[in-house]
Amino acid sequence: MTDASPSRAPVNAPRLGAAPAAPGPATPEPPLIETDKLALYYGHSKALKEISIQIREKLVTAFIGPSGCGKSTLLRCFNRMNDLIDNVRIEGTVRVAGHDIYHDKVDVIELRKRVGMVFQRSNPFPKSIYENIAYALRLQGMRRGSELDGIVEKSLRGAALWEEVKDRLHTSALGLSGGQQQRMCIARAIAIRPQILLMDEPASALDPIATSKVEELILELKQEFTIVIVTHNMQQAARISDYTAFFYMGSLIEYDRTGRIFTNPSQKQTEDYVTGRFG
Repeated sequence: MTDASPSRAPVNAPRLGAAPAAPGPATPEPPLIETDKLALYYGHSKALKEISIQIREKLVTAFIGPSGCGKSTLLRCFNRMNDLIDNVRIEGTVRVAGHDIYHDKVDVIELRKRVGMVFQRSNPFPKSIYENIAYALRLQGMRRGSELDGIVEKSLRGAALWEEVKDRLHTSALGLSGGQQQRMCIARAIAIRPQILLMDEPASALDPIATSKVEELILELKQEFTIVIVTHNMQQAARISDYTAFFYMGSLIEYDRTGRIFTNPSQKQTEDYVTGRFG
């Protein structure tokens, strides 16, 4: 299958734990991220095949599928990180809040402020913990120490790291454990208050305890941010996501509520993957 219609996901996706909607017609909320027949080529090789998907606000959406199926490539389309790769060509559209982000007049720097990213491996700057968080704020022209102090603390608290580092803010971030470094990178990403947070395998290099902390953090952060996460860990997708998209060989095979994907998928290929028959 080369495409999966976003209509497989209910149009008016309620937030987790929300009260049942009242009877009668409802006005659907527009998707925050939407792709329409998105195709991406590396040279002559087609890595994404006419992907159409709608992602709702303040939910966690997980991308699953075997290695090389296009999950991370699609994720990087949402903040144009693929622009940094030579010989990449894109067809179709990607809209964020209704705006075509591949339009010639789009300011990519502003886009990446709005759509933050956390990578597979933590990448702390060789600076203090404080400066790791404050660096992007300074680039935006923020200079007042008290204002910086407040945002650094708020961001570290938001990443559930403040209590662990508050007494060593001015020591090197490289001295943190792997799990702490990844949470600090999340704090750095949310410091500039993006609307969307992209996470590419954020816990793949972490031990089970650190992974659990990152997962708890993601569930807390979705109260404020729309989160899209790429993961090879299907148990992780089942634990933390509201919606799950299954990809195979550059195609979107199925996209639906996470519970349905894992218990009653509509596609045999999805069932075979989530039950471990391949992948």
